[in-house]
Amino acid sequence: MFKKILIANRGEIACRVMKTAKKMGIRTVAVYSEADKDSMHVLMADEAVCIGPAASKESYLVIDKIIDACKATGAEAVHPGYGFLSENEEFSRRLEDNGVIFIGPKHYSVAAMGDKIASKKLAQEARVNTIPGYNAEIVDSAQAVEIAKGIGYPVMIKASAGGGGKGLRVAFNDKEAFEGFEACRNEARNSFGDDRVFIEKFVEGPHHIEIQVIADSFGNTVYLLERECSIQRRHQKVLEEAPSPFIDDSIRKAMGEQAVALAKAVNYQSAGTVEFVVGSDKSFYFLEMNTRLQVEHPVTEMITGVDLVELMIRVAAGETLPFTQDDIKPNGWAIECRINAEDPFRGFLPSVGRLVKYRPPETIDGQVRVDTGVFEGGEISMYYDSMIAKLICHGATRDQAISRMRDALNAFVIRGIDSNIPFQAALMQNPRFLSGVFTTAFIAEEYPSGFVATDVVHDDPGLLAALAAFGRRRYIDRAVQVSGQMPGHQRKVGSEWVVQMEGKDYPVVVTPIPGGYSVTHGADRYDLVSDWKFGELVFRGTCNGTPICLQLERIGLLYRVVHFGKQVKATVMTANAARMLALMPKKLPPDLSKFLLSPMPGLLREVSVIAGQQVSAGEKLAVIEAMKMENVLKAELDCKVKKVVAAPGESLSVDQVIIEFE
Repeated sequence: MFKKILIANRGEIACRVMKTAKKMGIRTVAVYSEADKDSMHVLMADEAVCIGPAASKESYLVIDKIIDACKATGAEAVHPGYGFLSENEEFSRRLEDNGVIFIGPKHYSVAAMGDKIASKKLAQEARVNTIPGYNAEIVDSAQAVEIAKGIGYPVMIKASAGGGGKGLRVAFNDKEAFEGFEACRNEARNSFGDDRVFIEKFVEGPHHIEIQVIADSFGNTVYLLERECSIQRRHQKVLEEAPSPFIDDSIRKAMGEQAVALAKAVNYQSAGTVEFVVGSDKSFYFLEMNTRLQVEHPVTEMITGVDLVELMIRVAAGETLPFTQDDIKPNGWAIECRINAEDPFRGFLPSVGRLVKYRPPETIDGQVRVDTGVFEGGEISMYYDSMIAKLICHGATRDQAISRMRDALNAFVIRGIDSNIPFQAALMQNPRFLSGVFTTAFIAEEYPSGFVATDVVHDDPGLLAALAAFGRRRYIDRAVQVSGQMPGHQRKVGSEWVVQMEGKDYPVVVTPIPGGYSVTHGADRYDLVSDWKFGELVFRGTCNGTPICLQLERIGLLYRVVHFGKQVKATVMTANAARMLALMPKKLPPDLSKFLLSPMPGLLREVSVIAGQQVSAGEKLAVIEAMKMENVLKAELDCKVKKVVAAPGESLSVDQVIIEFE
């Protein structure tokens, strides 16, 4: 077995690999960019080597620097994680040439499956179902349009070396095919250094199902069941589960056997994932093979009891698989939510900055797991992807797994940046998701106008008001106990209060009960019992005898309550104070309609207009790059450009002015 391995990655996956390596008694080496010098994976490693500036193309993507780090530290093997160089054939081959073992498949398998065009041809030879499409390299946008018309819309435009939703577009007409080809090629060139693009038919009513395989160097190949990955936004997975509520045993077996056949066809060794698109009629077609560990591998680990990272290390060290296909039996259900640094209420735009508060839910063996690579006080950088953590919950049934996920999301505290936790919490309440009947179009169909605050509806707003009143009353009761008050002038605490929340008044009566307060709003009564104290962000207790978990905190004169993704900021005051406040004039917000503001921090790649230009609604105004994704800003109305304020190449902050209109 190896004595020391280097992890050629960063963030949560680097930390994840290190945990297993340490469990196995293997020393670890971290590599890091200048932006990551204080990151968690650097602190966790036994040794760490700086490999360059923040930009990944100058650090994490530079093969020579990784090899030099191996030589300097004596690392015998390299685990690539996912992303970066994990599916780079040259990286695998050059490590081998330098006497360093790649903890993953051999370079020839990476080459065969890493190119989507070549892998599709190999899949056809291995008698794996494939989607109709054009598998040769496409020269330009005009040719892309002609090919798309020949296949028939809708079509999927994909970068040959793409992954993670980058370099992928769905086109429904000639215009989208033309623009999509250029966008895919640009993203692929920037992210992977390979701008080849191909086109295939887009399957109607699709499910995204993937089969996890593991193979050793002795010809043993096993599939570890499937993962349901259909809940996606912009072709990027949002949450995953295993097993799939859509797949039956016969389809599972057929897909698994085809995945194994494909792996054997390229003499595959290590963990890998064969992705399929499954139509509404349960016909399934090969999409691609990811020759690496997947982001969503924990759900497979939770239902099979295997440690995929440990298996990868053991296979790379020349060991055989410790089980056969007959030994793999599903145990319960697992769901993973990706917790990303993005604002779901602003089109999921990236959110960067300091993690002022970061308190993941408590891990519970076999029930709640948190894979993360950040810590409180750390910084979310604009240079890398937006993932903060992966929250994985397991249950005996799908309903139990969902219930545990709801509670875990309620207890997940993030402050200082925005996160997609409200969106994940909303999904856990969505009737269609709960039914298990959905496709990859789920998010687009359920939230056609984007995700907005009104999509997060709490079924009992009176409870939120009661909790705000609980917080206020506990604060007042603490305040009246301060010593040194003048006799006869002590504050007398009344029981009648008004909670102002989201433009509505909630008159409540608050009376002490053992361990808490009874809050009455109209005909509703909430007996809240908890030992919650100020400074604690998570409120645990009971409401009318039923356990409850949520977030409650005092912010100046406001009380923030977060429950099931719903967040409110409430003001709690006496009835007389509420009447006085209603008489105060309201200040109107400034008119910003004549400015194009940057919706996120990022790099201004392009300004598409000039001063004096007449612009039509829907026309491209600017392109901002953040977290390895291009974001196109378009005009909402017909307008005329008065002044271009920001220049291409400039680093933008949130709400910085880019263009002024007349």
